[in-house]
Amino acid sequence: MKKIVFFTVIVALLSCNVIKAQAIKTKKPNVLIILADDLGWGDVGFNGCTDIPTPTLDDLANQGVVFSAGYSSHPYCGPSRSGLMAGRYQQRFGCENNIGKDFDGPVPGVPLGEKMISEVLKDNGYQTCAIGKWHLGNVAEYWPNNRGFDDWFGFSGGSRNYWGKSWEENFSNWHRIMRDGKPEPRENLSYLTDDFTDAAVEYINEYSKNDKPFFMYLAYNAPHAPIQATSEYLKLTDHIEDGKRAAYGAMVAGMDVGIGKVIEKLKQSGEYENTLIFFYSDNGGHGNGTSQEPYRGQKGMLFEGGIRVPFLMSWPNKLKNGVQYDEPVIAYDIFTTILKAADVSCEKENLLDGVNLLPFVKEEKSNKVPHEKLFWRYSDGEGYAVRKGDYKLIKEVVRDDLFLFNIKNDSLEHHNLVEAMPVKVKELQAEYDKWNKDNVENHWPDKHIPNVLKTKKTREEIISKTSGGERNYK
Repeated sequence: MKKIVFFTVIVALLSCNVIKAQAIKTKKPNVLIILADDLGWGDVGFNGCTDIPTPTLDDLANQGVVFSAGYSSHPYCGPSRSGLMAGRYQQRFGCENNIGKDFDGPVPGVPLGEKMISEVLKDNGYQTCAIGKWHLGNVAEYWPNNRGFDDWFGFSGGSRNYWGKSWEENFSNWHRIMRDGKPEPRENLSYLTDDFTDAAVEYINEYSKNDKPFFMYLAYNAPHAPIQATSEYLKLTDHIEDGKRAAYGAMVAGMDVGIGKVIEKLKQSGEYENTLIFFYSDNGGHGNGTSQEPYRGQKGMLFEGGIRVPFLMSWPNKLKNGVQYDEPVIAYDIFTTILKAADVSCEKENLLDGVNLLPFVKEEKSNKVPHEKLFWRYSDGEGYAVRKGDYKLIKEVVRDDLFLFNIKNDSLEHHNLVEAMPVKVKELQAEYDKWNKDNVENHWPDKHIPNVLKTKKTREEIISKTSGGERNYK
């Protein structure tokens, strides 16, 4: 009799394990987007950085796919995030310029009719949370809790101090740290990067207790200015002699430490293997200690240094380790890839500009490329770029000139081919003009152009002074 009972228990346990294994196998993947703010292409180890330690990101890269030609959709913050969350060119819905604190435009955020990936996933049974910088609307109707996120911990504006306790009580919602639309008590805040990491760990701990998959949008504001880091993180870059680089690098290293805690929590909770992870920077480095090397330009520009960014994807259950993909991909692809990975659809799918990256990195479409053409535009068309195949045409305000480069042969963009290849210039200009016809008027005035023009003026003044005293050394 005891043997029969024992046998029955064993069968029951085995059956439970089989059921559990089947549940894990059939469960939709969790999705985690980790967004850095103004991180330079050359500031992570998986892109060759040797002075700033990023071991967590490097491990993720080794366990997944690195996109060596991964592009942001815009060279600065707000518009880039708009395109990422909507999965299509932000010029199509009037979000090409940064949203200001006062919203001196007709729409106080990304239009409510523009469905975000968070709304799609929530509609399909996902638990959802947004953590960190929002910059997509500064009134309650446009905050994360009304854009498909169950939970929100962060601030609605574009930048702020990292020391939570140092801010005055009367600061606007633009700066105030909020939890689900209510101000977070100052005593609960320390160093903002750590605060966002702690929130992510807490949400994973909560979400992993039930069978529903979750979507986490972890948008660090690091390493955006102001440059502020803890003594703990400054120790990680003590070997860097340049003060700006050391302080900036400490912010990057601190973010990497935080990401490590998030990954460790995923592993402890048993969720890591079935979590699709994207790491991505919203645009190029801001220039205050950053490195875009080897590329030309920085944040705000359409040269490679302004839009080619650290970009990786990891999904242990589905993807091979240590893959490098060299064809151009762009932020919009994240939205479409998530839809396919989660096996969900949305009514705007035919409007999306991204593609599903999974077949490409799995080499199921090895004879094709994700995009034949990619477009960028800023400041109501004052600056624009189009990449078609190996060629890239740029109208850049900071130089007030037109550039044509063969990116395959000249990724550093040193050799302008405009005069040598007028037919190619005409071809790419026609492609841009055709694309531009479908763009709509922007909802907010451009506050970026004055900074670009200031940079241009400063450069011209320096060059003028430098070249004024030439000598003849015959």
